[in-house]
Amino acid sequence: MPSPEAAAHSREVTRLIHSEIQKAGGWIDLARFMELCLYAPGLGYYAGGSAKLGRIGDFVTAPEVSRLFGQTLAQQVGDVLRMTGGDVLELGAGSGALARDLLLALGETGPLPERYLILEVSAELRERQQEQLQDLPDALAARVRWLDALPAWHEGLILGNEVLDSLPVHLVCWREGGIYERGVTVIADGFAWEERPLRDGRLAQAARRLGLQAPYLSEINLAAPALIRTLAALLRRGAMLFVDYGFGEREYYHPQRSTGTLMCHYRQRAHDDAFFAPGLQDITAHVDFTGVAHAAVEAGLELLGYTTQAQFLINLGITDLLAQVPAADVAAYVPRVAGAQKLLSPSEMGELFKAIALGRAVPGPLRGFRHGDKRRLL
Repeated sequence: MPSPEAAAHSREVTRLIHSEIQKAGGWIDLARFMELCLYAPGLGYYAGGSAKLGRIGDFVTAPEVSRLFGQTLAQQVGDVLRMTGGDVLELGAGSGALARDLLLALGETGPLPERYLILEVSAELRERQQEQLQDLPDALAARVRWLDALPAWHEGLILGNEVLDSLPVHLVCWREGGIYERGVTVIADGFAWEERPLRDGRLAQAARRLGLQAPYLSEINLAAPALIRTLAALLRRGAMLFVDYGFGEREYYHPQRSTGTLMCHYRQRAHDDAFFAPGLQDITAHVDFTGVAHAAVEAGLELLGYTTQAQFLINLGITDLLAQVPAADVAAYVPRVAGAQKLLSPSEMGELFKAIALGRAVPGPLRGFRHGDKRRLL
């Protein structure tokens, strides 16, 4: 359970959301609830000061699992930079571990980006990133810049690791009597679900297009395609690479996945109670990669590849990097093998996590997608 201080913070977040619901007439959609829980200035999960990533936080991402992730990913980053020059722009750099590992690897193999830009909305995470990167060699550290907003234009690579899953989603219910949106209302000192008929608009159009059989409950993410369109508008030349957990549309909205993918993370525990400790836990949903790909193509980008994280890392030579440490060096070798196992195993991150690349004026397929490309599943 949360500490007294954390519980007090959560109560403050709850009061803020209660006020928002009252102003809205007694009901808000899940997207707005998530936005407040995660990003409310000074109070939301990503705007507050609690540790989020790593073993002392709420969840562990691939760069914390093993430095092999960033070292392998650097092969793809280097390929793109050789074609485009320019900068790397990382969206939501987490603990800074990925930026560190990428810069160190590129410092050895090249080419280095002109600048390594980090767009980070969390003051706590930005501070952790600065601590993580302060020991970089001067030639690498001098390339790092933090941004408060997206640049007007970009050439090079745009990178997002576990970014799309943190965007707010709408929760839609297909019932015998029609299509409803499940939103949030106030009950006592907490919250409750309440379904209302879905009003006409982009969300209703997306829900009708899916044509799902009732009863069915799932998420529709309007924010991810909107982000892709925004990034496409500023990308003059280069590629966007996202690694996240999710599926193509047919698998996402499979008849057997009739209760959605909404998931919360608190102190290394995953659960589905979105109302637990508002402001203290992460709230996520799996990524619909078909929606991401369609938004990119409609915005004038090319789909350069889509595959599982395991295949992507194998294509980029993770096994060769693993073999650089001799098995006789047990103290160094065993942790690397354990990390690689978690990154590649179908029962861990290897199959659920996918990599997708989108680009403008960059020839494909990229090296990470030369074998095992799964674009047919989108």
